[in-house]
Amino acid sequence: MCPFIRSTLAIVLITVCVVPASARKKAHGAKKPAPEQKRSAADAEAATRLQVFLDRANFSPGKLDGHFGDFTLKAVALYRQSRGEPPSPPPSKPDAAPDLSGIDLASVDPVFVQYTVTESDLQNVGPVPDAIRERAKLKALAYRDAAEAIAETFHCDRKFLEQLNPGKTKTIKAGDQLQVPNVEPFELGGVKELKPGSEITGPAAANDIGDEPDAPKPNEAQPHNPAEQTAPSTMNLKVDVKTNELGVFEGDKIVAAYPVTVGSAHTASPIGEWKVRGVSKLPTFRYDQQMLQHGER
Repeated sequence: MCPFIRSTLAIVLITVCVVPASARKKAHGAKKPAPEQKRSAADAEAATRLQVFLDRANFSPGKLDGHFGDFTLKAVALYRQSRGEPPSPPPSKPDAAPDLSGIDLASVDPVFVQYTVTESDLQNVGPVPDAIRERAKLKALAYRDAAEAIAETFHCDRKFLEQLNPGKTKTIKAGDQLQVPNVEPFELGGVKELKPGSEITGPAAANDIGDEPDAPKPNEAQPHNPAEQTAPSTMNLKVDVKTNELGVFEGDKIVAAYPVTVGSAHTASPIGEWKVRGVSKLPTFRYDQQMLQHGER
């Protein structure tokens, strides 16, 4: 999801890079992942500082978890690409810091902040049935508990929230104080109150991507000097099914990137170039077993 991309774009092209189906299949006999090793608080803070920086810059590392994981390394590479910098060599070992030269990590200070839980944080918490068919009957899907809601509010992994607040996340109530990553909170209530087109006239966020220039009106005087004419920018989205990354491009320059889920070999995402014909905020979920299981209505 790309919350900061304006919906005023008339045409957005989504280009999905083709990857052989064999590359998406899990290898047989793969070794089990090694058990996670304990990390120092300093290592977790250093990784979170980088993740917060990338999150603010619209090169999302995914859920913040205090690790130099795969999506964090991808986000660093794409951020450097946006600045015309060469890619950094991979870290020497797993969960080690990549080359961070030239990245303004000092701008992330502090890395964590104290947050006081409010009643509104608990408004969208409730029971969620396990069966998808039963979920489809609900008016809305609630958060299973307050910890899940607050973790999403601050873009972080639930387990990471528990690590930051040991013994505090089982029974969260209004007035409790929790340590959270220093990011711009995602407020579900604010999304619910958005009206179609409100993001066009509303105040711009610091990391908003600019609108495309308006098309010239009929009979409008144009500059005589061709050098003074400004060509309309072309913005498109490219979804790479190999890296599971959605890139936002202005012309040939990448300006933002987000991890995405692109389907599977069983219900593969359609490959090709597509034109966005409409945008639906908080869409209604329709339970369609045939579509969910076989990709056909």
